[in-house]
Amino acid sequence: MGFEQMYQQKLVTAEEAAKTVKSGDWVDYGWTTMTTVAVDKALAKRMPELTDVNIRGGILMWVPEIFKIADPAEHFTWNSWHMSGIERKAIAQGFAYYAPMRYSELPRYYRDSSCRPDVAVFQVAPMDERGFFNFGPNASHMTACCETAKTVIVEVNRNMPVCRGAGGESIHVSKVDMIVEGDNPPIAEMGAAAATEVDEAVAKLIVEEIPDGACLQLGIGGMPNAVGSLIAKSDLKDLGVHTEMYVDAFVDIAEAGKITGARKSIDRGRQVYAFGAGTKKLYDYLDRNPECMAAPVDYTNDVRTISALDNFMSINNAVDLDLFGQVNSESAGIRHISGAGGQLDFVLGAYLSRGGKSFICCSSTFKGRDGQLQSRIVPTLAPGSIVTDTRANIHYLVTEYGKVNLKGLATWQKAEAIVSVAHPQFRDELIADAEKMGIWRRSNKR
Repeated sequence: MGFEQMYQQKLVTAEEAAKTVKSGDWVDYGWTTMTTVAVDKALAKRMPELTDVNIRGGILMWVPEIFKIADPAEHFTWNSWHMSGIERKAIAQGFAYYAPMRYSELPRYYRDSSCRPDVAVFQVAPMDERGFFNFGPNASHMTACCETAKTVIVEVNRNMPVCRGAGGESIHVSKVDMIVEGDNPPIAEMGAAAATEVDEAVAKLIVEEIPDGACLQLGIGGMPNAVGSLIAKSDLKDLGVHTEMYVDAFVDIAEAGKITGARKSIDRGRQVYAFGAGTKKLYDYLDRNPECMAAPVDYTNDVRTISALDNFMSINNAVDLDLFGQVNSESAGIRHISGAGGQLDFVLGAYLSRGGKSFICCSSTFKGRDGQLQSRIVPTLAPGSIVTDTRANIHYLVTEYGKVNLKGLATWQKAEAIVSVAHPQFRDELIADAEKMGIWRRSNKR
């Protein structure tokens, strides 16, 4: 049987596909830009007749239709691998929860889990001449998801970019149970926040640490975006990319001629990533680009893979951190913000890399809801705050007031170094707290 004939035999309406979901099922909705649209609309119409449905996804970029039904908590639970702002609101509404994880382990979770998907449904690029549907910029964990799902439904979107890989970036029509032809919505965009003066000050301190031939990992947000912009304007050359998330900043660096990957010890010449989300500029750049390689996250985020790349530079944000060097990048106390993702993997892998460095960067302060200035550097993390990177893991800490290498320091040395990059307004208070906690020596600088 030819691929096209197979395609036609499996072609169904979104309503027919939605009927496969039963009460008590575990359903996977895809990830980021590949989250289902057409089947989601159809499922929302019949969700009121279902109960105890568990749905998994992550980094939602638009509000699914199922979220809009009356009393969603009576019918389903949303289980997120990584929270976006949309999902944070769903937590407050009582039907969404975070699934804590090291992102690098996610494919194994599917293969080892007792909660394997009953149904997996997600958007893909149109079938190619060899019968493959490309996952777009979402290789991530999707092969493991499809391998373990009882029913696989692909929703074709002609606007989905085709992202090259080396395995794990697509699924063959023979392994698909149903095909839905959606309405081809534009791929959702995620623009980075505009860089502030603080972001640019932090970026300058980081970029001066990056050598020619370094391999880059950037997180999302104004600060990593500022780093990318500064690199694009720098004299750096022969940079490589190996990252969890491909963001717009990489496109700017590449188009400035700074990325060749010529000095990478593995995947030479390829920009490797687990998933990508950004503006149309990013999707157009990734589409069929042989220099870019979408790969499963258990490869991109594996500490062994990261450490094999010399001069690996990992650059990530933090919500806050304490005087012991514990980094919280996930919550504000018990209020959940995002997730663990791959930050710890890259912090560990970068330090194992020959010449590698990891940077946790943040502004020294933020304004609270009351408009008052608050320090991101605190004596101890607030109750309920999540330790994303333990005190033994952090390498460089960077704020607009400087950068400090915290590796190998005793508690009193570490406290002194951390206080030195805090906002001046809060330093005396932090020193007093450090003294109370027994991590400040009389000989320390004030």
